[in-house]
Amino acid sequence: MKWQGRRKSSNVQRGGGGGSPLVFGGGIGGVVILLLYFLLGGNPSSLPQQGTAVQQNQSQTSGDQAVLEDFLSVVLADTEDVWHEKFHEYGLTYTEPKMTLFNQATQSGCGLAQAKMGPFYCPIDKIVYMDVSFYNDLKNTFGAEGDFAFAYVLAHEIGHHVQNQLNILGQIQPLRKQLPEADYNKYSVAMELQADYFAGLFAHSVQEKGYLDQGDIEEAMKAAASIGDDRIQKMSGQEVNADSFTHGTSKQRKNAFDQGFKYHDLEHALVFFEGLRYQPEFQYKR
Repeated sequence: MKWQGRRKSSNVQRGGGGGSPLVFGGGIGGVVILLLYFLLGGNPSSLPQQGTAVQQNQSQTSGDQAVLEDFLSVVLADTEDVWHEKFHEYGLTYTEPKMTLFNQATQSGCGLAQAKMGPFYCPIDKIVYMDVSFYNDLKNTFGAEGDFAFAYVLAHEIGHHVQNQLNILGQIQPLRKQLPEADYNKYSVAMELQADYFAGLFAHSVQEKGYLDQGDIEEAMKAAASIGDDRIQKMSGQEVNADSFTHGTSKQRKNAFDQGFKYHDLEHALVFFEGLRYQPEFQYKR
């Protein structure tokens, strides 16, 4: 991705330490690290504490970390431009989220964010939390290399902020308490696939602006496919259990990104809820 020398977002902040109980959940990183652990029958209380997490996630040098943080700041700026333009097309106003960069752990509106949780979006404080060491997890554990693979991760989390802006999260989240787990998981999958769609929409826009290098789209699609629920379950040595899916299969995630790249509109973003009892709605106009 052509990112050097371009605008960095002003919505980037540095996180500090936190001390509240660990809250599990979030975006891609939660699936990548925590789902593997839970599928292996682990007890959350036995997960490594902060000191161990630091040792596991400081494989890159401070110079490498600075480069990755600069890169993420430029990608965040690109998401701001893309979503301001897209919301304007529909007569809507986009409110920019903030991004907190942290090492080890930091406090979020959704609880304590730790490196082992991976990147996630907190709808309460409207902040994306990014530990840059996840770049190494994505590359070394899941074989998804390249800078635009990492850009896809951030674009996916921003996709959840877009859902929050469109009140899709607000309509779907209450169903967690109303539906059996297996039924609610279908809505969770729909929301995650929609966030992948929004990441594809983002990719289309930055390609149109001339920011992408050859092979960048393939990097993002490989990243999407590398973290499907079915692949993660197989990696953990478990049988594939569709009822437990929360993010979608590798094929579904790759296809969702591809659909976002192909259609890059808001209308097609609702297709992921088709066939479910409750479909979110939002007001828009061209």
